[in-house]
Amino acid sequence: MGLSVDIKKKFKGFNLDVSFETNSEYLGLLGASGSGKSMTLKCIAGIETPDEGKIVLNGRVLFDSEKKICLKPQERNVGFLFQNYALFPNMTVEENIGLGLKLAEKEKAEVVLELLNLFQLKEHGNKYPNQLSGGQQQRVALARCMAYSPEILLLDEPFSALDSHLKETLQNEIMELLKLYEGEILMVTHSRDEAYRFCKNLVILDEGKSVLFGETKEVFKNPKLASVARLTGCKNISPCSIKSKNSIYAEDWGIHIESKSEIPANTNYVGIRAHNFVIADSKDENNIIECKIKSITEELFEYVIMFTDKDSNNRDDNSMMMFKVKKEDWDKRKDKEHIFLKIPEKDLMFLE
Repeated sequence: MGLSVDIKKKFKGFNLDVSFETNSEYLGLLGASGSGKSMTLKCIAGIETPDEGKIVLNGRVLFDSEKKICLKPQERNVGFLFQNYALFPNMTVEENIGLGLKLAEKEKAEVVLELLNLFQLKEHGNKYPNQLSGGQQQRVALARCMAYSPEILLLDEPFSALDSHLKETLQNEIMELLKLYEGEILMVTHSRDEAYRFCKNLVILDEGKSVLFGETKEVFKNPKLASVARLTGCKNISPCSIKSKNSIYAEDWGIHIESKSEIPANTNYVGIRAHNFVIADSKDENNIIECKIKSITEELFEYVIMFTDKDSNNRDDNSMMMFKVKKEDWDKRKDKEHIFLKIPEKDLMFLE
């Protein structure tokens, strides 16, 4: 049945206007800092109250402004994993996990012991949060969320507090543990890598509004909006004007781009990801740029090359484009001063 959210809430200088539905797959809320992601979770959990709208979980109304329904947080059966884990520092691991369980002491102890074993925390049961690593604290917080079998888990930037060198290992551990949970999972993130890796579907939030919903891989492949393309990591986006049904002019880059397929009439921008350029031998085909290289920066596994079109008259910063190339591919080139880059038509993004 899933979760259905359609809410609005006004803040000083900020309006939240979010609408989406889940379908029992991991759903990600992706957006920049301040886009309303965490506030959306708080409205679902009942920590914040929308001004208007409706929230329905598995057919049960949690909030309905018209019908004056607004269940208290403890009545919603929602698990919320906060960014900072929100563990009680004066309680042991066992006490934190069992906090929300309304059971007899013997039954509570059995449930807590089962979760300690499940989350590999048995030897830490009598420790306090400040005696645990970040990864252990996260497992305690997640165990506490799952202890009372909530209908949905809300994960607010679940990996943001982890040390970067341990993050990937801990991410894998947590995602394995989440497989034991059978309810809905809604994850907030500002990391496009996390969204792509973990979420089957995505809601894109931009300045408080849900601007796009879809299958994650399709959103990255065809972001439709310039703002979404930027959020998904596209570094090369230019305003454009349509010259014919198969031709556009990229205004920032100062180049014409041809397309075999008809260009959508609502196209206002064109995009190409930095990894999608292909090195060509000459300028004999369409959509090949003769590059004027501005800078080359070495990264761990690749070079980042900033360039402009050699023939373009545009001279401002917006004319700059980015090309990312594997080190081995660049290092074996004899001529590193003269380079032609082709824009593959399959990788062109026509954006609103």
